[in-house]
Amino acid sequence: MKSLGIKKLYYSISEVSKITDLEQYVLRYWESEFPSLSPKKSGTGHRLYRRKDVELLLRIKHLLYEKRFTIEGARQWLHTETRKPQAPRQTKRVQQELFVDDPIPGIRRELAEILEILK
Repeated sequence: MKSLGIKKLYYSISEVSKITDLEQYVLRYWESEFPSLSPKKSGTGHRLYRRKDVELLLRIKHLLYEKRFTIEGARQWLHTETRKPQAPRQTKRVQQELFVDDPIPGIRRELAEILEILK
C-alpha cells in the first residue's frame, strides 16, 4: 500500500489518484457506486478526500481488483463489515488481509497444500 505521505486534512483528486494508482474518472465513478464514499467539495466544486476516504478507496480497489468482487458484491461486503461490531484484534486481522503486500507466499502455501492432497 502506498503511503499517504505528509498527513493532511484533505487530499485533492489528483493526489488521491496517485496514491491509489487509479484514474480520476474511476474515483468519480466509484463515488456513484459506493454510498459510503463521499468526499467533501470545496466552494469551487473540487473534491476534497479525507484519509478515511482514501483508505476506503484502497479497500474497494483491493476487493474489486485482487479479490475479484463485482461492484455489487464489494458494496454488500463493505455494508456488512460496517454493520458488524468487531473486536480490535479482528479489525487488525481484516486490515492485514485487505492490505497484504505480497500474496505470493500465501499462494505458494496453498499450492503446496493442494499438491499434498493430490499425492
